[in-house]
Amino acid sequence: MEITKLDHVNVRTTQLNNMIRWYTEVLGLASGKRPNFPFSGAWMYAGNQATVHLVEINGDAGVGTEAQLKLEHFAFSANGCSEFEHRLQTQNVKYRRAELAEVGLIQINVWDPDGNHIHIDFPDNE
Repeated sequence: MEITKLDHVNVRTTQLNNMIRWYTEVLGLASGKRPNFPFSGAWMYAGNQATVHLVEINGDAGVGTEAQLKLEHFAFSANGCSEFEHRLQTQNVKYRRAELAEVGLIQINVWDPDGNHIHIDFPDNE
């Protein structure tokens, strides 16, 4: 067996509609087809791939803290860094930019409404 790519990330949330809106408006993912599970949720698509599975829960979503992380971050590869930064600025979304010349990447770090850390990696030659 050889693992070749990340398939999806499952995120538990108490604010499903707000998370769907954020992943759509900020990251540009699309809510799409999802199996008929016995619980509420949404699958957020990048193209034809359901990359983020949101699961609605009641009560504690189980989010970690800086002292006790459950998941530090997940990442996407993308193109169009300047367009994405413009979107973040237009929507007043807090982000952190890191230029990683040694690996040829520009990394944009954002946090969703539940505080999950996501970074989007862009080639630095765009």
